[in-house]
Amino acid sequence: MSAKTMPGDSGKALRRERAALLAAGLTYGPAELIDFLIPLWAGIALGASASQVGLLIAAELLVSVLVRPLAGRLADSRERRTLAGIGAVIYGVSCCGYALADSLPTAFAAAVVGGAGGAVLWVSLRAIVSERLAVDSGVFARFMSVQSTGSWIAFVAGLTLLGQTDLFAPVLAGCGAACMVGAVALFTSPVRLARIPDGTGTAGGVSTGSRAVARRVRPMLIASATTTVAEAAVSVLLLLHLQRGFGLGVIEAAYVFLPGAIAMMVLPPVLHKAVLRIGRRRAVMAASVFSAVFAMSLAWVGSPVLVSVLWILSGVAFAVLMPVEQAVVAEAAPNSVGTAMGIYTAVGLLSAAAGALAAGALYEFSSWQVACLVSGALILSGAVLGPWAIRKLGVADVPAEESPVIPG
Repeated sequence: MSAKTMPGDSGKALRRERAALLAAGLTYGPAELIDFLIPLWAGIALGASASQVGLLIAAELLVSVLVRPLAGRLADSRERRTLAGIGAVIYGVSCCGYALADSLPTAFAAAVVGGAGGAVLWVSLRAIVSERLAVDSGVFARFMSVQSTGSWIAFVAGLTLLGQTDLFAPVLAGCGAACMVGAVALFTSPVRLARIPDGTGTAGGVSTGSRAVARRVRPMLIASATTTVAEAAVSVLLLLHLQRGFGLGVIEAAYVFLPGAIAMMVLPPVLHKAVLRIGRRRAVMAASVFSAVFAMSLAWVGSPVLVSVLWILSGVAFAVLMPVEQAVVAEAAPNSVGTAMGIYTAVGLLSAAAGALAAGALYEFSSWQVACLVSGALILSGAVLGPWAIRKLGVADVPAEESPVIPG
């Protein structure tokens, strides 16, 4: 009997997962809120120009992308709960740094720290969650659900506080405090008893080097990157249109996204049951069509209320796609899940950045209708690329409730 299947290990693995999920809920919301507020905060509190705000955002993104592959290697060779806890602490320090910043250099320092901390935190958390994927195929659906729960709670609480006080510092400090609580949850969770591979060379005859892992999961990277570019473009296009086309303020625009956020909180575990019935390939096809219909329909929507209702379609699509993608990546690189997640999330960040840049150009140099239709068409390609990637990687189309143990 392996260490991973010894009596008592399953209970500790479940407690590790619960601690990781709690930490995810406590830290993801603040991270999303920070991303939303920092451009506004930098302009209002520090008097930063548009180009300086862009550089500030780019600094955190660049550091996060560069650190994620390293974070993945560490997650395959070190105790993951400790790494994730350290990441949560570092990200919390970044939030407090923003709260105390009174100059652009201090803000840039906080951005760099946040990029590094977020990279270590999220790669390690996904690696922890993957530890029970072999016996519970719904772990990534729950992971997304708690992330979304943390997100909308943080937005409601943070924006309410901001509306009452008109001060960014208490909101940013509150984000830092939530991250520290998440770190405590991780540090007090059980240590993993199963042997952790050294993260180098081979395991089970399969190379676990970063390049080999990237080649192994390349089909899903291609599919995910293509649709992420378009989905990020749609999000930015929608935000621009809400502000410029409908004249909504920051808080009003945020609440347009709330129904979709609630859908992403409630639906992932429910829709996972549908994935078990119809298979991953069909589920990805359906989700891609839903997301594309939403993007294309925006071209003719004339009301923020209708946009908010239609955004639920996007929430449904994300509730299917994200857990499937992460589970497939983990299953495709079972001996180096951390490395695979580091590469996968780094590619996702770069794709989102490309989508944001494309959205700005489309909105400025073409019509709103053309921008929506182009983005929708690219999203629709996921109905072909997603099933192709799943088939190419050779993972199960219908994940079993009880499947062979995934090491590492």
